Amino acid sequence: MDVSAIITSLLTLLSGIGVFLIACQMMSSNLEAASSERLKKLFSKASDNKLLGVGIGALGTAAIQSSGATTVMTIGFVNAGIISLSQAATIIYGANIGTTVTAQIVALGLSGGSSVSTSVIFSALAGLGAFMGIFAKKSGPRTLGGILAGFGLLFVGLELMSGSMESFAALPGVRTFLSGIGNPLLLVLLGAVLTAIIQSSSVMTSIALTMVVTGLIGIDQGIYLTLGSNIGSCVVALIAGLTSGTNARRTALIHLLFNCSGVAVFMLAALGLGAFGLSYGDIFEMAFPAAPQLQLAMFHTFFNIVTVAIMLPLTGALVALVRKMIPERHVVQDSEFSLQFVDDNMLRTPPLAVSQVKREILRMADLAIGNVDRSIEMATDLDFTAKNMFERDERELNFINRELIAYVVRLNGRSGLGEKDRDYLSGTYRSVRDLERIGDYAENIVEYAMALQGSGQQFSDDAKYEISQLKTLLHRLFSLAMDAYRNEDLASLDRANEVEEEIDDYTRRMEEGHIARMEKGICTPSVGAQYLELSSNAERIADHMINVAKTIKTLNHQNI
Repeated sequence: MDVSAIITSLLTLLSGIGVFLIACQMMSSNLEAASSERLKKLFSKASDNKLLGVGIGALGTAAIQSSGATTVMTIGFVNAGIISLSQAATIIYGANIGTTVTAQIVALGLSGGSSVSTSVIFSALAGLGAFMGIFAKKSGPRTLGGILAGFGLLFVGLELMSGSMESFAALPGVRTFLSGIGNPLLLVLLGAVLTAIIQSSSVMTSIALTMVVTGLIGIDQGIYLTLGSNIGSCVVALIAGLTSGTNARRTALIHLLFNCSGVAVFMLAALGLGAFGLSYGDIFEMAFPAAPQLQLAMFHTFFNIVTVAIMLPLTGALVALVRKMIPERHVVQDSEFSLQFVDDNMLRTPPLAVSQVKREILRMADLAIGNVDRSIEMATDLDFTAKNMFERDERELNFINRELIAYVVRLNGRSGLGEKDRDYLSGTYRSVRDLERIGDYAENIVEYAMALQGSGQQFSDDAKYEISQLKTLLHRLFSLAMDAYRNEDLASLDRANEVEEEIDDYTRRMEEGHIARMEKGICTPSVGAQYLELSSNAERIADHMINVAKTIKTLNHQNI
């Protein structure tokens, strides 16, 4: 046996795997950037409809070419309480179907006659995509160039892997060794271990495809290696689940049990076929003669579709089982609060993490306006029963301000974000600060209320009426500003600007009314000082509300 030939083949295989992995990452990140808006809309439609969940998982995975990313993202959504365990299960089912697209692409690349092969033609797209990425001025063509370059490099890596397999196939000792591995359980275990090491079922399936095409292993051996790769692909989800909450760990376990159940069913079915002298290889060779690459790719698709068909009606039982296996536990948190819609698992799918950041900011806005209401009520009624809730929400606003900005910094450093997403993230720093400042001004109003209580005085009935009108205007502004921010609605922004000007005018009239009451002796100077400070702080609250809404200007291709 030629040792140098074996070393050369191993190094070539390693090079091919490296190029293939880089290609997968390039395609995934650029496809996410190109389809970010569609992905956001797709995953926002998750419901208790099982078939819809399967469709979302399949389309999402096919779009970003990464079942691992889809699964980790789903774990993040479950951890944040956005989707239920049942919804997560069906999305994971679909992700397993969506990931078979890669095997079909590889099978296509391994096809071709004696002329120029399909793989060589597709490999040339790497050069075209590189030129587009380097010379394109706009983000759209650059993203398309990244997709084409990744797609082309996929086949460059495939050619390297295929070449190394052909070299192995020429070595009698290697062929003898591999042909001796005929135990299905051993092949499944080998596929699972190798996939866990590589952390990519797509790469493992592609290696199996090239080994089958070059004759290094038989079709049945390739099938069992592929079955094992489905179990090994759960490692990424298990790692993500271990670092998250109870429901996230349950979701990772659902992924593992789903794939293991499918493999178990197909292994038992293989025993049944063996009783009739048949194997999966025999069946798929008859269905796709003289095309080993199609035989294995089609089995991969068939396996996942059949497994989904079997497990879909059993989803409720599967969810109940994982709830028993991983019961609820009360964990003492390091912090009093937590971000509810984002976690680090979502950083693997940046476009969807961006949409969750918006949800977190909208939650922060609700906390801020809630404290504004409480502060004004305390000032007018001198009733401080809500003060504990006010202080709790103020602490939570400060927590979100600190933690969400840190999260956005990490998210902004990820690849796979489109130009619009980056523009949005650049505005989130100010939006979060503005909302935190609204909380601070509400805190000031509470201090004025406490000063009034300490002096034994209160606002006049006229002053209370004016403050209630001001509160109504602030609510109108808040509603319009948040509609503008949530829906990127320029019409709502225009109406919000009008209300903000109304508030400016109204606070000026409040000052004039206060002076008139002072002259009549209705209000004392000390009460008047608190009243003017309250109206001034309310006007600043309005400024910060409109600042949040104005961040949508950068997201629209209009001059405003």
